[in-house]
Amino acid sequence: MGRYIIRRVLQAIPLLFLVSVAMFGLIHLLPGGPVGVFLNPRLSAAGRAAIEQRFGLDQPLPIQYLKWLWGAFQGDFGFSFVTNQPVSTVLSERFPPTLELFSTALLLALILAILLGTISAVRQGTATDYIVTSLSYFGISMPIFVLGLLAQEIFGIWLHALPVSGLSTAGVAFDPFNAAWDQANHLLLPMLVLATTFVAGWSRYMRSSMIEVRKQDYIRTARAKGASTGTVLLRHAIRNALIPLITVVAIDFGSIAGGAAVTESVFAWPGMGQLFISSLDSRDYPVLLSMLILGAVFVVAANLLADILYAVVDPRIRYS
Repeated sequence: MGRYIIRRVLQAIPLLFLVSVAMFGLIHLLPGGPVGVFLNPRLSAAGRAAIEQRFGLDQPLPIQYLKWLWGAFQGDFGFSFVTNQPVSTVLSERFPPTLELFSTALLLALILAILLGTISAVRQGTATDYIVTSLSYFGISMPIFVLGLLAQEIFGIWLHALPVSGLSTAGVAFDPFNAAWDQANHLLLPMLVLATTFVAGWSRYMRSSMIEVRKQDYIRTARAKGASTGTVLLRHAIRNALIPLITVVAIDFGSIAGGAAVTESVFAWPGMGQLFISSLDSRDYPVLLSMLILGAVFVVAANLLADILYAVVDPRIRYS
């Protein structure tokens, strides 16, 4: 397993290199280009030349890329065109809120998908199965921004139960416990919206996989030996039914990040997603490029983690 992981990491290096080349080229091919960010009819030629030299935009594109790549290896991703801060500083401020939203929503979505998919498969053909199926189709067909707006309307405006925007209550000083409670209240609604979007699809995969697994011979053998229903489900059925779900989650990793970006915009959550959209509007190319490369790294890592989980869930899977 260790050699397999090392080999996969080494294979990811040229892949990420090609991704960085493609992303760097696409960023500079966007309408207007980086120079267009500073284009001002009143700006003199000398002023424009000084700005281009400040950000290295006066050099050929391959030279710009090589300098960016060398700086990236050293943790220097350049400076934001908008704030003139180091990109690493900008990202470090926005990453923790996104990690908090992303990880809690992913964990909740996995738990609910496994639970609902298992219940639907065990109760196949019953009213419970039809209800779970109907709710799943509703979640699949509902755009995440519409679901977010509905949640804000219901829980924030009608019921006044949860805050609808921001990371915490502005202008109020809390002690540590109440500050954590206030942030948890602000997290709850965007977390539920983001998780609900993926629970719908993942529960369908779990249901289908569970139905197939329950037909296998080893399940009938376990029942014939007198194992209880709970033991059969937990030790045999669910564990083997998780393999297709792991694959789907790894494939959807990028979609989860995209959903987090939309969710952060709807709920004004100050994370990476909101930063990406604002940077796209303002053509902040260094920040955009760094976020795209960071996203590619996480997608590659998610697929590697999925391969490792295959062997954890199913001991018959071995890597050489």
